Amino acid sequence: VQLQASGGGLLQAGGSLRLSCAASGRTFSSYNMGWFRQAPGKEREFVAAINWSGVITYYADSVKGRFTISRDNAKNTVYLQMNSLKPEDTAVYYCAASRRAAGSKLVNEYDDWGQGTQVTVSS
Repeated sequence: VQLQASGGGLLQAGGSLRLSCAASGRTFSSYNMGWFRQAPGKEREFVAAINWSGVITYYADSVKGRFTISRDNAKNTVYLQMNSLKPEDTAVYYCAASRRAAGSKLVNEYDDWGQGTQVTVSS
């Protein structure tokens, strides 16, 4: 599946942003999806994941309670609503698709990746 992430931007701490990831193909609903992020000089890290139906979600401790992952299979899109943003949330955010078990936090368990969208949070 091909993925296209969008919605990044520059904003102040405490603000909100919603990222979108549009998928091509008719098999989107069979994929478990995830969001990862990568800050300069750091490894790519897990942010959130959602199972194929949208019923089960998973979050990194650092974003739990502030970020919400959701999906609309009719629109082939997965979202990441980010609230109460902090400067340490600054990173390039990537969406990814996996045919493996939902909720994986491992980069190498995702099969397809979007190009990334930059989120910059100023203090």
